Amino acid sequence: MEITQTTVPGAGKLHDIVTRAGRRLRILVENGGGREAYLYPHGDEGAVISLALEPDEADAIAGILHSRPVPARLRDLERRVARLEQAGAS
Repeated sequence: MEITQTTVPGAGKLHDIVTRAGRRLRILVENGGGREAYLYPHGDEGAVISLALEPDEADAIAGILHSRPVPARLRDLERRVARLEQAGAS
């Protein structure tokens, strides 16, 4: 997967994503916190599907897309911190 970022003056950051299968997705992270996602249907560069998301909606979708649930990732980080603390005390 290829991801590139561009700053859009006065608007925010634009993330262009191309998957391994060649599908294109563009996400605008607005300065005000909103998100806009643009999906380009395969083989039709002129068409676009647009979806505007509030910050909490984007967070909910991000939680779904994570390969592991947030509590599991948090437990893993806590274990890593504990190991680092033990190594530092030695």
